Amino acid sequence: MATKSTIFKASLQIADIDHGYYADHALTLARHPSETDERMMVRLCALALQAHQLQSVCAGDGTLAFGAGLSDPDEPDVWLRDFTGLTRLWVEVGQPEEKPLSKACAKADAVVLYAFGQAADVWWRGIENKLTRLKSLSVWRIPSATAQALIPLAQRSMVLQATIQEGVLMLGDTSRHVDVEPSRWK
Repeated sequence: MATKSTIFKASLQIADIDHGYYADHALTLARHPSETDERMMVRLCALALQAHQLQSVCAGDGTLAFGAGLSDPDEPDVWLRDFTGLTRLWVEVGQPEEKPLSKACAKADAVVLYAFGQAADVWWRGIENKLTRLKSLSVWRIPSATAQALIPLAQRSMVLQATIQEGVLMLGDTSRHVDVEPSRWK
């Protein structure tokens, strides 16, 4: 019998000073059996970093949510859809191949990828030239040490504060915090 996803609940308070976006989000994260806490927390960071687009792109009239991710390769890790059902933002985390990113660019107005992990630099050197033609794609790198530092924040029930200022996400709970400073690759 297949192992089921583990459900995590997160209450995420976002104060995005850079974009003037302030909101509380009640989130449910279904962690696929093959997904690590590190990857799940990077997905959460990606949502926090892109949440301002709910207001700036959809004027608050849209849905920002986690997609099926690892459970369905044709769905993003995070997406933003407007009230008409159009996918305005498609967010991926990890080190995907070119083909799924090309498909994502055809399905959404903008695609954002957050690469992480120790092999991310090697992955990027191998795929960078293939991704240059994808105009709606932006690629960001989250340092490996930072992604690993997120692991202790992963709890079945989380109350987290996310503050974004000068491009740095400060994510934490009542006892610890991690500064996430993504660097832009594309």
